[in-house]
Amino acid sequence: MIDIAFAQQTGHGSSPVGALLFQLIFFIALFALFYFLLIRPQSKARKRHQEFLANLKKGDRVVTTGGIWGTVVEIGDDTITLKVDANTRITFTKEAISHYQPGYKKEEREKEE
Repeated sequence: MIDIAFAQQTGHGSSPVGALLFQLIFFIALFALFYFLLIRPQSKARKRHQEFLANLKKGDRVVTTGGIWGTVVEIGDDTITLKVDANTRITFTKEAISHYQPGYKKEEREKEE
């Protein structure tokens, strides 16, 4: 039994500082991987969405996160009112606006202005 315990010990040439350094490098590399694969793309997408919301104007045709299509009628500080039918208007928070309607291009926005 004692022979097995001695066999599992590290050799005479290795040091605990080297093992600690390897673990530190491993965790730094793992954090860098998470940063470039998860954190950075999410922050870039959040920034693009904030710019999109800041550039919305009356008359823009948009889609909400719930899939409702409408035309922007009124823009408040935190809310946007959409006209979804001839007599139907719905108020949403700005974050609920997902994107422009498919096929609604920048050239059409410039024509409407």
